[in-house]
Amino acid sequence: MKIHEYQSKNILKEHGIKIPRGLTAFSESEALSLVKEIGYPCVIKAQIHAGGRGKGGGIAIAQDYSEATEFIKKTINKPLVTHQTGPEGKVVNRLLIEEAIDIKQELYVSILLDRSEELPLIMASTEGGVEIEQVAEEHPEKIVKEFIDPGFGPQAYQLRRLAFNLGLKGKAFKQALNYFLKLYYTFVETDAKLIENNPLVITEDEEIIALDAKIKFDDNALYKHQDFLELRDTTEEDPDELKASEFNLNYIKLDGEVGCMVNGAGLAMATMDIIKHYGAEPANFLDVGGIASSETVANGFKVLLSHPNLKSVLINIFGGIVRCDRVASGIVKAIKNLDVDVPVVIRLKGTNAEKASEILEQSELDFSVARNLEEATKMAVSAAR
Repeated sequence: MKIHEYQSKNILKEHGIKIPRGLTAFSESEALSLVKEIGYPCVIKAQIHAGGRGKGGGIAIAQDYSEATEFIKKTINKPLVTHQTGPEGKVVNRLLIEEAIDIKQELYVSILLDRSEELPLIMASTEGGVEIEQVAEEHPEKIVKEFIDPGFGPQAYQLRRLAFNLGLKGKAFKQALNYFLKLYYTFVETDAKLIENNPLVITEDEEIIALDAKIKFDDNALYKHQDFLELRDTTEEDPDELKASEFNLNYIKLDGEVGCMVNGAGLAMATMDIIKHYGAEPANFLDVGGIASSETVANGFKVLLSHPNLKSVLINIFGGIVRCDRVASGIVKAIKNLDVDVPVVIRLKGTNAEKASEILEQSELDFSVARNLEEATKMAVSAAR
């Protein structure tokens, strides 16, 4: 789950990390009032779940009320387009207004779970304010890394090595050690997938402040953090993915044309791979889970059919715990009750697969049944073309 910058900063502040003094506005009138309270110069930042706000015109430094008013009026409740939003942009429904900070140096710092090493990883760079992907491509030598053993936590020598490799000295060096430690325990205690400060700045007074902040939570751990659910902004989420979450479906929208309905994440990934292998692109990732009841299948169809690029649907179910005949009944019921106007290809294998074939044949509905995954994929790709 993603949250806004101002929400991320509040969490960092609760864990002892310094942030700029700031207030959040949810309307034009509130923003115009708050800029007076913060004072000038102030920084006004559009709050959306996307990067590239600065380049997209979503961040401004206002020297006086006139400049603040001009930016607020052209930003609040207007779409902001960045390289991460797509051409349609994201509507800005809140603004963060902060005090301006005298910056001596900008750094990049993040902590995330490195899946290859199966350890938390702290990454840092002197190239603050620049996207880390660009730094990795152009100046990989400027990225320093420390893997943290969660059984022991960050060791003093690791924190010193990070600060030393960033070229820090004196007061800033000591503050960095404290910051890295607090960042790690914020990551652990909130069950985050990612915490990123870009930039993390050193002021003229050698203070370390998180000038920007991004936090992504592990959805599987949110049951332990009910208060975090209140931070969710559903207006920032894809409508189809939001609908799928209401049905308890694991769904991710993609740009392809062949819709996938599969039980099990591994089989879903394999199905997407074979669709690409035969020359098409998957329209989604959809794991209907181990139950795959009639209602689950029907809800899956509702989500799939809302995709604007959908040209065919491939249903690939392996019956282990789930019975194929139950899935087949769900498919028949869904196609009868919904306006399915694209070709549907079905491949069912496993428990009660023979019975499932009988149900599909007796339905006399307009879909294709394949004997194996290769045949099913070729049929779905051909239908999409």
